[in-house]
Amino acid sequence: MTQTSSVTTHTLDVPGAHLYYELRGSGPLIAMVGAPMPAASFAPAAELLATDHTVLTMDPRGHQNSVLDDPEQDSTPELRADDLARILTHLDAGPAVVLGSSGGAVTTLALVQAHPELLSTAIAHEPPLNLVLDNHAELRAGTDDLVATYASGDVLGAWRKFFASANIEMPEPMLEQMFGGDRAPADVASERFWYLHEIEGTSWWAPDLAALAATPVRVVAGIGEASANEFCDQTTRALAAKIGIEPTLFPGGHVGFVEDPAAFVNRLREVLG
Repeated sequence: MTQTSSVTTHTLDVPGAHLYYELRGSGPLIAMVGAPMPAASFAPAAELLATDHTVLTMDPRGHQNSVLDDPEQDSTPELRADDLARILTHLDAGPAVVLGSSGGAVTTLALVQAHPELLSTAIAHEPPLNLVLDNHAELRAGTDDLVATYASGDVLGAWRKFFASANIEMPEPMLEQMFGGDRAPADVASERFWYLHEIEGTSWWAPDLAALAATPVRVVAGIGEASANEFCDQTTRALAAKIGIEPTLFPGGHVGFVEDPAAFVNRLREVLG
């Protein structure tokens, strides 16, 4: 364990992986998780929450500092939920509030189904769940094409298709700046793992809608105010309707906690009451 400012960094060995996680602050436990987003993406928001919470952030398995024994093992929501459950059990500070973003929102829903005793509130912020929509054949073809494009070596082409399928406008100069040229090896490895070992299992995960509707955990379906008509706006609204809750709006878009951490955390505090 090392200490940097108010952040402590830790590693927990679990079957097949060595999980990196960070803790900040003190008080009731709240976890902020992504997939593929690592701990660093949540750090600014976590710092704001740490004034009165213990905040857990982590690198999901196969990304950045969370190393797999088998680098070619696929990442599923069930595996990631088990990882998070093991960390929460190790900390013994629950039940926790868990906020999951994107693939991390799918992780969070899988955790609600598998270990409801570990959570008080689960905020699934824009989970990309294909199976709550109706156009499965079209979506399946899109996923297969996206993965095949990346596997062929056309990285920028894969990202163009990804943002088009997500209905997120991404200007070409910004796309080339983010995903072209020289990049950190860890970022390239994380990207490869996501495309080849994570995106399919995450986006095609089948939620147990009856279990989510009946769970004692408070489930919040979060949507960015700026995400209107984007793919994850559609999936989150469909999920909310199927489990009988109303969507809850948060500032910003798909990654509002990155765009404006202060506004996002203020809204999170309101939602938590």
